[in-house]
Amino acid sequence: MSMFKSDALFGNKEDALRKDFRSPSPIPVSNPLPAAARAPLAEAPKPEAPRGVGDSKGSKLIVGPDIKLKGAEITDCDTLVVEGRIEATMDSRVIQIAQHGVFSGTAGIDVAEIHGSFEGELTARKQLVIHATGKVTGKIRYGKLAIEEGGELSGDIAVLTAGDTGRKELPRPLMGKPLAAPG
Repeated sequence: MSMFKSDALFGNKEDALRKDFRSPSPIPVSNPLPAAARAPLAEAPKPEAPRGVGDSKGSKLIVGPDIKLKGAEITDCDTLVVEGRIEATMDSRVIQIAQHGVFSGTAGIDVAEIHGSFEGELTARKQLVIHATGKVTGKIRYGKLAIEEGGELSGDIAVLTAGDTGRKELPRPLMGKPLAAPG
């Protein structure tokens, strides 16, 4: 048996409302709020998606401000957003480093958008975008490159060739010279 009966709690009010809606004369309503307060609230502006990245529907890892992640291997992550500091290796689709974010290590990705700092080995298979506050140092390989005024890029830098995917591969024999069998 229930302690409260819904008819006892709500029945009288519902009956009263039904009667009022059926009545031929309108029910006077007083609203003590000024018109400005009764106006609908404006929606907060939605943050813009970073340029050149588009909407990502896959898995996303966000390392927030004041977070430090060290010694990690990041896999199966479509988008990595770095607002803190990461020391890791990763192979992903997109990396976005915020203005105060730092990534240190090795990354093989499709698109890199750098507002903060990247230190290490970076392969951006499709595009590397360095914004005015961005700084990228180390061994850098990229498909396309865009640097805003003020952005920094230094180290061993090269464009990827059409056949280069940026993924780690086993060593190949030198052209025209077969590998000698051990013996």
